[in-house]
Amino acid sequence: MDRYRQTKIAGILGIVGNIFLLVIKGIIGLITNSQAMIADAANSAADIFASLMTFIGNKIASEPKDDSHNMGHGKAEYIFSMFISISMMAISLKLLYDSIMSLINGDTFEFSWFLVIVCIVTIIVKLALFLYTNKLSKNFENLLLEANKKDHRNDCIITTFTLISILLSLINIYWFDSVVGIGISIWIFYSGLQIFIESYNVLMDKSLNNEDKNKIIEVINKYPEIKKYNHLNTTPVGYRYLVSITIFVDGTLTTFESHSIADKLEKELNNLPFIYLAIIHVNPMEMEKDNI
Repeated sequence: MDRYRQTKIAGILGIVGNIFLLVIKGIIGLITNSQAMIADAANSAADIFASLMTFIGNKIASEPKDDSHNMGHGKAEYIFSMFISISMMAISLKLLYDSIMSLINGDTFEFSWFLVIVCIVTIIVKLALFLYTNKLSKNFENLLLEANKKDHRNDCIITTFTLISILLSLINIYWFDSVVGIGISIWIFYSGLQIFIESYNVLMDKSLNNEDKNKIIEVINKYPEIKKYNHLNTTPVGYRYLVSITIFVDGTLTTFESHSIADKLEKELNNLPFIYLAIIHVNPMEMEKDNI
């Protein structure tokens, strides 16, 4: 439960921090007509939605399994991560259009030191949130945390370029402001697309990666009693996987002996952090011969 509690805290902090940034960015951006700052404010609005989805998705995912959901509610993390990605891509397209039109029209903005202060405050807040979520993501494999971590990191980079564009206006270089707006919108779209693909893969029951499959095989190979195996199938359950394997043992072993081997293997596999549940089916070698 600590995993879900920490994710809940990260979501709440993200909501509070992004509301604060949205307000100050929006006010200063509209007053000065800075396209980069307005884009940055819109990005903060998307961040609020992302943090809210993190909070709700985490709450649902933390619910234990029940009669209607035998494998728990873990996939809620990926459903709500997909919501986050879609909102990011939708906002990025609007920002891209506005920034391109601003560049074509040669729009300018009014320099203000408040723009600089807002950028510095944003970088400090987002850097603190990034460091916090980065620490959590290392301890807990959670796509919602990973999405938020990347988002906070991206914001630090985005706002740094916004700050550069603002400082360039001191020497009457205004086109860079629109270019930064275009760059921000493309970055948001790309980040959203990455999250969408990862969420989609899990929801479509993409199998376990080869690295973790090899870890399972290493465990199986530790048992000399297992003559061979097949049907190594994996299905995502939240952030972990349901694994089913058919093993073949000497047909002269008693039912108790063969199932004891399977039980030991199950227990060892269930200790792997990426496995939700391991299910082992036992076949005697004679059955394999009969099926040839």
